Amino acid sequence: MNHDHGSNSYKKNSITLGGAVAMGTGVMIGAGIFALTGQIAELAGPLFPIAFFIGAIVTGFSSYSYIKMSNSWPSAGGIGMILQKCYGPGAVAAGAALLMALSMVIAESLVARTFATYLLRPFNIGGGPLVPILSVGVILFAYLVNIAGNRSIGLFSIVMAAIKIGGIALFGIAALWSSGFGFAASSQSAGNFGATGFVASVALAVLAFKGFTTVTNSGAEITDPNRNVGRAIMISIVLCVVVYLLVAFGVGSSLTIDQIIAAKDYSLAEAAKPALGQVGFLLTVLLAVVATASAVLASVFAVSRMLAMLTDMKMIPHSHFGMSGTIQRHTLVYTVVIASFLAVFLDLSRIASLGAFFYLTMDMAVQWGVWRFRRTEIGASGVVLLAALGFDASVLVAFTALKLQSDPSIVVYAVIAIISVFLFERAYLSRWLAPQNDSARS
Repeated sequence: MNHDHGSNSYKKNSITLGGAVAMGTGVMIGAGIFALTGQIAELAGPLFPIAFFIGAIVTGFSSYSYIKMSNSWPSAGGIGMILQKCYGPGAVAAGAALLMALSMVIAESLVARTFATYLLRPFNIGGGPLVPILSVGVILFAYLVNIAGNRSIGLFSIVMAAIKIGGIALFGIAALWSSGFGFAASSQSAGNFGATGFVASVALAVLAFKGFTTVTNSGAEITDPNRNVGRAIMISIVLCVVVYLLVAFGVGSSLTIDQIIAAKDYSLAEAAKPALGQVGFLLTVLLAVVATASAVLASVFAVSRMLAMLTDMKMIPHSHFGMSGTIQRHTLVYTVVIASFLAVFLDLSRIASLGAFFYLTMDMAVQWGVWRFRRTEIGASGVVLLAALGFDASVLVAFTALKLQSDPSIVVYAVIAIISVFLFERAYLSRWLAPQNDSARS
């Protein structure tokens, strides 16, 4: 059992390159495949496999600044550290860091809800009160495992990542094989999918890769961090692209777009039926349940770590609410409460949309900050940073435009939430920016 006292619990060199990759892919693959395949197909239409690919390219560009910053200052503060190095310990850095933490909590509730949806498939239960109940159940389970200590999580996530990547890749290959490598995903209503829909779908595809930030957040613990943080991020993204494309083509080879959209919350299980029969269907459901449960585990751990770090860095206020124990214990409780609330009150599409708004806003703050304040010092290419910023902006604009047509209230929720986060931080820290020189606290 590890006793954490402040930041002493971050053991240097405790995570190998393999462990870091397992962590990154563990968080990515749970959300990306099971929760988002159907949501992306709904926006992109027959081109949805390409949306994953472009999402990976956008993510590759935006990961550049994280890698460059982590190479210069590997720290367990991860994104909090990056933002603080750019904007100083003021409300801009803290607000963006809190958005990142919240987007991780949102991802957690997204995956928890997906867990529930897949678990109920064999019993043909579509909605009803069971989905939120099971979602909260898996979040609480993750909480209990996280309390049990750190060592169990490292090994568990490596084993789970191997099972997930292997199982999901096999699913994709089998589905493609059984369909004779044809791509069925054409739609009777071909007119609906325009360029805006496609660009907007990339916003969700980017969410499928944002797990790479988990690696940034464990910077100080990874062996030889100045080299391995960047490597782990790149390997995770590449592994995920391969797996996602296999699955996207697998699903697309056995279902039409209309069928994928009809079954968008559980499209993999649906695609397994024609391709792999009842046994394949049940195995896919099992794989989805295992993958999403382990992704919730990984993400509960990652978020509570991030919140504890932000508390240590004095970027967010902390109240014990009368609880005993360490800060990370408390942030675990907050994480679980917020994720459960979202899982109960929002459906998958809305949770995913909220996550996209939060994450892209935060990422733009990172890209701009690095470009504006740290570019020359870390030897980063301004062109790459501005390209990343431009990609983020265009994807966010298209996504917002689309949501304003289809579900305007989620845009309103997102805007209110983002503004509230920054105003809350401004009230807490009493200044927006706090430029610092490097002799100051680094």
